[in-house]
Amino acid sequence: MNIEEAIKTALQYEGRVVNVYREAMDKAQDPTGQKVFKALSDDEMKHVAYLKDKLEEWKKTGHVTPSRLNTVIPSRDKIEAAVKTLRGQVAAPPENEIRLLRQALQVEVETSGFYQKMVRELPSEGQKLFERFVEIEEGHKAIVQAELDSVSGSGFYFDMPEFNLEAG
Repeated sequence: MNIEEAIKTALQYEGRVVNVYREAMDKAQDPTGQKVFKALSDDEMKHVAYLKDKLEEWKKTGHVTPSRLNTVIPSRDKIEAAVKTLRGQVAAPPENEIRLLRQALQVEVETSGFYQKMVRELPSEGQKLFERFVEIEEGHKAIVQAELDSVSGSGFYFDMPEFNLEAG
C-alpha cells in the first residue's frame, strides 16, 4: 500500500468510526454517555479533516508533512489511572449502552490496528504521518474500554470526573 492509498483507507476507517459514534450519541439514554460519544465523534471528525488535508497535500506535492494532530481524549495511561480510583462503584446501565460501547470498541480496535500496520509497513514519510494516530486511537480504545468495564460492574457509569474531555 502506498501513502495515498493509506490515507484513503484511513478516511474510510475514520468515517466508519464517526458513524458509530453519531449513532451511539443518538441512541444513548444517559446524558453523560451522550457527551462522551459526542467528544469522541468530534475528535474523529478532526481526524477526517486532517486526513483530507494530507491527501490534498499528497496529490499536489507527492509528499506529506505531518503536522500537530490534537485530541481532547486523555492518554491511555491517564484513563487507566483514573479508572483505578473508581473501582467498586457500580451503577446498572441499560443494555443498549453496553451494545453501543461494544460496537464502538470494535471499530476503535480495527482502526487502531490499521494505523499500527501503516506505521510498520509504510515508508518513513507515511510512518510519521500515522504515528500520532496510533497514540490517539489507543486513547480512544482505552476510554471506550473503561466505559464498558465500568458499565459492566467495575465503576461509575459514564460518570468519570477525572476525565476532562475538554482538556486533552
